[in-house]
Amino acid sequence: MFKPRQELDNDTRCYQVALGLLARREHSRLELINKLRQKPFSDAVDLHVLCDQLETNNYLSNERFAEAFVRSRVSRGQGEIKISYELRQRGIEDALIRTSLCVANIDWLQLAKQQHEKRFGSNPPKDFKERARRSRFLANRGFSGALICLVLQSLSNL
Repeated sequence: MFKPRQELDNDTRCYQVALGLLARREHSRLELINKLRQKPFSDAVDLHVLCDQLETNNYLSNERFAEAFVRSRVSRGQGEIKISYELRQRGIEDALIRTSLCVANIDWLQLAKQQHEKRFGSNPPKDFKERARRSRFLANRGFSGALICLVLQSLSNL
């Protein structure tokens, strides 16, 4: 019927661990391989073949991961540059990153304005030092220099 984990072969153990990880949240292929490599029983297992099997069964999908990741990061108020960088770090290719960002249909300027107002209110910066501080904040959130300029200009036009 059901074997205890100790009696399962390494391939089956890796497959079960992978399913458990994917049941909690979406993972990119690279993330899943890195997590499985940390398990002592994964040494003899070809993890790329395992991931191919998971993709065939539609349990693993870089597309689904990228879309979920973009939604998650946008809800945190992060910008396009930071989201793209983090997706690249997780093994997502540039074409898929661009597609995921386009599919999400985000108004980056509006998001940057929301983040600015949430942190600093709607007052324009008083001096250059304050303007630089606000610019750094938005840049660290992953917004482009052009968007930052537009946000700060919109404040001075009020």
